Amino acid sequence: MTLDTRRRWLIAGMAAWPLCPAAVFAQERWPSRPVRILVPFAPGGTTDILARALAPELSRAFGQQFIVDNKPGAGGNVGTAEIAKSAPDGYNLLMGTVGTHGINQSLYPKLPFDPIKDFAPITLVAGVPNVLVMNPAKAEAMKIASVPDLIRYAKANPGKLNMASSGNGTSIHLSGELFKTMTGVFMVHFPYRGSGPALLDLIGGTMDLMFDNLPSALPHIKAGKLKALAVTSAQRSAVLPELPTIAEAGPVPGFDASSWFGLLAPAGTAADIVNRIQQETAKALATPALKDRLMSQGAIPSGMAPAQFASFIAAETRKWEKVVKVSGAKVD
Repeated sequence: MTLDTRRRWLIAGMAAWPLCPAAVFAQERWPSRPVRILVPFAPGGTTDILARALAPELSRAFGQQFIVDNKPGAGGNVGTAEIAKSAPDGYNLLMGTVGTHGINQSLYPKLPFDPIKDFAPITLVAGVPNVLVMNPAKAEAMKIASVPDLIRYAKANPGKLNMASSGNGTSIHLSGELFKTMTGVFMVHFPYRGSGPALLDLIGGTMDLMFDNLPSALPHIKAGKLKALAVTSAQRSAVLPELPTIAEAGPVPGFDASSWFGLLAPAGTAADIVNRIQQETAKALATPALKDRLMSQGAIPSGMAPAQFASFIAAETRKWEKVVKVSGAKVD
């Protein structure tokens, strides 16, 4: 080999080198700065509670801060759209919900994102039942102590009960719509920008009732600030075993409307980053401290693999599409 030939090979190799390993090195360095977990609802709700419980665990696992950022609006669509349009570099994650990724595409005529094409599912963090709660003073004044009492009052006073929710399209909203459809009652829906602000008005007496996620409602139930009538899941909750399901209490046969929450990244995020986050999340959810903490709040930790979570989202989309059609719920 001549000296000129060796020089040409060396120059060609040096020119090509920056083009090949850069992506690999970028992945190896991740995370080299703080990672944001966007919660598309106001502070105080279950989405926020779960994100803030998980963030410190991921911070310890990766040696970088995982910071929770609340961006509420339009039933979770504002924050969700922001993450959909973010760079797929692993530094912007979403704590998605059954609303943002199972309900809204059937409820809204047009979304600013595609819940399937614009996201890379990472893992299901937890599933939770919803719980039907009332302002205690109002429940006493209306003589409502059970689900049958509520149904009787609502039928005798159509439109006089107001129902708060964490926003249009959330499972909290659709639980109420399904209840209205299956029982034939009419209650006025008032959507908020998250469960936290809705609960404040419910406790304060502005609202009458709400189908809230159990983790965010539980402390207020235990403190006597809210009166719980029933859970919305098919089975009773382990943290409130004395509380009946709506299906058995109403009785409203077949009633089942639970919530779930999971981590997602923008589509195109490297599989290596997605898998690492899923693995560390699953490890954290399996630790006795975090597992017991979440279960004591009524949540059921998961940690499923990305492919399994993607299939789960597809199944939930089909399920809630039927609920939206049956309920007749619409959002302009």
